[in-house]
Amino acid sequence: MDPTDLSERERQAVEAELECLADDEFVMAERYIDWQVRGPTLEADLAVANIAQDEYGHARLWYDLLEDFGYEEPELVWERDPDAFRHATMAELAFENGDWADCVLRGYLYDHFERLRLEALADSAYPRIADRVGKVLGEEHYHRDHAENWLERLTEGKDASSEPVQRLQSALDRLYPHAQTLFAPTEYENDVVEMGVRSTPLDELREDWLAITTPFLEGLGLTVPDPDLPGVRGRDGTHTDDWQNLYDQFTYTYEMLGNEPAKLMADPDEADV
Repeated sequence: MDPTDLSERERQAVEAELECLADDEFVMAERYIDWQVRGPTLEADLAVANIAQDEYGHARLWYDLLEDFGYEEPELVWERDPDAFRHATMAELAFENGDWADCVLRGYLYDHFERLRLEALADSAYPRIADRVGKVLGEEHYHRDHAENWLERLTEGKDASSEPVQRLQSALDRLYPHAQTLFAPTEYENDVVEMGVRSTPLDELREDWLAITTPFLEGLGLTVPDPDLPGVRGRDGTHTDDWQNLYDQFTYTYEMLGNEPAKLMADPDEADV
């Protein structure tokens, strides 16, 4: 299907879904690189570096589809107004200083959401989205395993008063409200579902996510907070104070190089994705 075949309403729905997909992956990758060479083990450093690279690659897949609508990568990333990004606020939060629990728990919460969202896109009425879901799903499986293994490793044989469990509980209390913004709708949510861009509404994906993540986290000895949304939602252009700092960081080099054309990665179509 060519974008020129879409009605204005269809185009807006596809663009909104692609922006959420791309921005979530890009901002998660930007945060992951904060942990490179800072993890608790060499294995952890390598894993986080690989996950960040995967997420950049996934962001490139989705930004590439937005380019079909006449955009260029610089205006989608490096020159885009920070308030125009549609990522969930959990992605942008700065890590607590030196807190590996924050990193692996954030990955766990995000990766289970991502699997559910991708599965709901596998039969998308917009074929260019459906064609790319398989590649992303395959790599996300490794991300989930990494997060779950670390969470189990940090809590195995420990009670609620131990430092690792307390660190995880603190991270969960801080991250959990912002994890709910993964399911915050854009203004085009009804059209996205009605037109088959995504087969399942976000509120149903949230129920599935809660059914998966809550028993797992409770099984680790954690107390799962009430799933209340914070005051900022991300998808609607409202963000935390951490977002402007992160935005300034990733646009700094681009600006220092005189706004030279930048690429996250090679063009996915040219790479035979």
